[in-house]
Amino acid sequence: MQSAVQGLKPENLWRYFSELSDIPRESGNEEGVRQFLLAFAKEHNLEAVVDTIGNVIIRKQAYKGYEDRPWVALQGHMDMVCVKEEGSSHDFAKDPIKLVRDGDFLKADKTTLGGDNGIAIALVLDILADPDCKHGPIEAIFTVSEETGLTGAFNVEQKHINSRLMINLDSEEEGVLYIGCAGGIEVRSFLPVTWSKVDPSGKAFLLTANGMLGGHSGAEIHQQRANAIKVVARVLHQAPDFQVFKAEGGTKRNVIPSVCMAAVVVKAEDEHALRALLEKVQAELSGEYELSDPGLTLSLTETALPERAVDCETSRRFFTALYAAHHGVDAMSMSIPGIVETSSNLAIMRLEEDGFKVISSHRSSVLSARDDIAHRFASVFTLIGSHVRFEGAYPSWKPNPHSVLTGFCAKAYEEYSGKKPTITAIHAGLECGIINSRIEGMDSVSFGPDMYDVHSVKERLSISSVERISGFTRHLLSIIE
Repeated sequence: MQSAVQGLKPENLWRYFSELSDIPRESGNEEGVRQFLLAFAKEHNLEAVVDTIGNVIIRKQAYKGYEDRPWVALQGHMDMVCVKEEGSSHDFAKDPIKLVRDGDFLKADKTTLGGDNGIAIALVLDILADPDCKHGPIEAIFTVSEETGLTGAFNVEQKHINSRLMINLDSEEEGVLYIGCAGGIEVRSFLPVTWSKVDPSGKAFLLTANGMLGGHSGAEIHQQRANAIKVVARVLHQAPDFQVFKAEGGTKRNVIPSVCMAAVVVKAEDEHALRALLEKVQAELSGEYELSDPGLTLSLTETALPERAVDCETSRRFFTALYAAHHGVDAMSMSIPGIVETSSNLAIMRLEEDGFKVISSHRSSVLSARDDIAHRFASVFTLIGSHVRFEGAYPSWKPNPHSVLTGFCAKAYEEYSGKKPTITAIHAGLECGIINSRIEGMDSVSFGPDMYDVHSVKERLSISSVERISGFTRHLLSIIE
């Protein structure tokens, strides 16, 4: 057990979380976690199934006297978003996540923590391992590759699932019961480029935007944080003639980009104008993002002149399109006050050998609005000659405040905490909507402990909140009948 979690309660829960943190589990690399879960099931004499896509289902029989109660699923995902600080040597393919305790918070050393969704796995394993936990028959559903396309949820097989009540543990605000979520879709665009020799009298510069908080593109999109790709585009669309020879920004489709760079060649006589422009935009952005991203920094560093670069006209067309493309909240919900209805995340940008590539993600609780904003975003790139395709569409989860499970959850939370829960929907995509569509008659609710700045190196998890959510979950399981 890592020292950061020693002495924390519940002890077994934090031991499992520590053990998970030692296992690399970036999306698509879940085999280590899968074997960990199967070994756990064998150790505790629990039935375990691996389905076709690689999801793990572990079943536990009812506590004595609770045999006639309905099956309940406890659900979370195996993978985590892997983001690290610039300059970090951490290798997510082999290095453990180093846990750091900071007062009531658990964080990681210069990387994402993996509390999303490792804490769900740890919480469920703690329940599965406890012979004194009172509950009806339960099954844990641990899915693969949630963060990169909800792959596991899309491939859950009804023949393996006994439950028709499901508790998803992938939410990040204690005291909130989520009974609905947004649907989503990705847009991928590609602009072909031709490379040409550069004028040897020109100068090359590396433009970098960093210091932004980033975060989860669903859970934090309403925070109005700066997008590093948009920041670089804001500079270059105003710049003197330039040729791009390197460009990259963003890491994951569901992460707000916090770092972006573009290497450009300009005429030597335009250096002063470019530096003046940078100072102007820095001053503007420092004012605009004073509260949300106080560390936002633009820098311009002279670098070696390349032999070739993308022509000026294509370079400008592309960065003008990035500047015009929508990012952020598009509409707020009129049915659930305070909830984002529709949004876009300009997530990833790359210059590769064959062209400029862009990936964006779009969410809405209204599927026609989801598709509309995705097509509006795509049209900006279509206008400059990009090839566009749509991928990874997933359904929204329509709220049902009168569901049986919602009633049990609300009752249990008030009994356990003495407070009424908030019952609402979330703009982030959850697996509930997909699993509900795959398993006929499934009734779902999502909740979890307080987590902040997930999908960023600032990710932190409230230790005391985890303990309370663990107790609440156990109480909830004891009263479902």
